Amino acid sequence: MICAICKKEYEDDKYKPFCSKRCADIDLGNWFSGKYTFEANRLDENDIKELEEALTPKDDAE
Repeated sequence: MICAICKKEYEDDKYKPFCSKRCADIDLGNWFSGKYTFEANRLDENDIKELEEALTPKDDAE
């Protein structure tokens, strides 16, 4: 396996996908600091209403 942070090979799965607690902590710090981001789509009122309707259980008796 290759560590996701330092790219060293490792065999111990204790901190998978990292080779050590140090690399796992570096990754966690990256998340906390905002280094990792991903794009999100804004939903308007119609999108929210459609999602709510799709998630509302339908009564089969109707």
